[in-house]
Amino acid sequence: MRQNPRADWTIEDVIAVCREFDLLCQPPLGGGSHYYGVGHPRVARKITIPSRRPIKPVYIKMRVSFIDAARHP
Repeated sequence: MRQNPRADWTIEDVIAVCREFDLLCQPPLGGGSHYYGVGHPRVARKITIPSRRPIKPVYIKMRVSFIDAARHP
């Protein structure tokens, strides 16, 4: 993701990365289109990620930045 944020990333890829780094990732409720509460106890902020394809590079970059913040508080 860091090397190619413009790749054809899916929400399944984002979920897999969340699991790998022990990040919270809650699916949309009631037909929503964004995963919410994407967070980590060490990071005060949370982000949302759209679950529909394609996931824009800005969201992938946010995810990478968030992982960096969670790993290096």
